[in-house]
Amino acid sequence: MIQMQTRVDVADNTGARKVQCIQVLKGSSGRRGKKRLIHGGVGDIAIGSVRVALPSSDIKKGEKVRMVIVRTKYPTRRKDGSYVRFDTNAVVIIDEENNPRGTRVFGAVARELRERNFTKIISLAEEVW
Repeated sequence: MIQMQTRVDVADNTGARKVQCIQVLKGSSGRRGKKRLIHGGVGDIAIGSVRVALPSSDIKKGEKVRMVIVRTKYPTRRKDGSYVRFDTNAVVIIDEENNPRGTRVFGAVARELRERNFTKIISLAEEVW
């Protein structure tokens, strides 16, 4: 469950290391008091601001990027009744056509990305859970 102000790891080789979520574009909404919280899970697209980046990368600190959530600590329920959760929250930076900007994806990614048509990320990933 990723919402505004959440800092997440970047699981690709674009040069960005940490990203802070600005807004979740396609996610669920819930109410907490008078505030409306929008949070995203695995496969949802979000907008983020780069907080930590390598100095030699194309992506610079403070740049706004589109990203897709590939891992969450919050458990994701599958249709067969099982749950999957990861140790970290992680995203992959994408372009306007939903293709990854990096050429490698580190760590495991959730199988739910295939249903959301992120097959390029699935093929680049080391492991699919």
